Amino acid sequence: MSYSAGRPTLRVLRLGLLSYPHAIQAQARSARLCAELEEDRLLLLEHRPVYTVGIRQSRYSEAEEVRLRALGADFQRTDRGGLITFHGPGQLVCYPVLSLRRLRRGLRRYVCGLEGAAIGLCRGLGVTGERAEETGVWVGERKICAIGLLSPAGVHCSHHITSHGLALNCNTDLSWFQHIVPCGIEGKGVTSLSAELGRDVSVEEAIPPFLEAFKEEFNCTLEFSDRKETEELLH
Repeated sequence: MSYSAGRPTLRVLRLGLLSYPHAIQAQARSARLCAELEEDRLLLLEHRPVYTVGIRQSRYSEAEEVRLRALGADFQRTDRGGLITFHGPGQLVCYPVLSLRRLRRGLRRYVCGLEGAAIGLCRGLGVTGERAEETGVWVGERKICAIGLLSPAGVHCSHHITSHGLALNCNTDLSWFQHIVPCGIEGKGVTSLSAELGRDVSVEEAIPPFLEAFKEEFNCTLEFSDRKETEELLH
């Protein structure tokens, strides 16, 4: 992580629409660069439709996997914490791959920072997002942003380098969530920026206010990668 005027600098890579395995590969490559070159990154993307389960549901039944795949989505078992959720087009997915040591944050404070950045994005667009007992960001009883890390809240962290991150519903097709109990939380729903505002809010519209909120929350500066750097990561 480089520093500008005493503030850490992170590189932002816009990866577009990716399959879940492809995104995991990009995270793994970024983690190696983070360790070897001290280069910390924010990977921004959308996923092709996929249901993912964390390590707490490693024995998720094959019958349920077959049922969900029949809906037209992929199904992936992951090393993140948390329970089953859905990712798909219309979600702003941010995977920070960075050193908590260089960021000078513990894991719990880091997770709170991710929630804070998502809350800042919501506030910037006129939606009141809040923390709750369960990890993530909520609008009343409806979850608008999931955090997917490794203990204590789901973010994966190995050798103090993070992976996975957050997924915020912008104009996601929320019907995908009707086939599961999102994050294993009974009796609560999901929502999106579009549903709350009564208009279409795309991922493209959400990215600028999200990055502003992220910079404020983590007191950092951001640099943007060029197409060549992005293509090298993906290939």
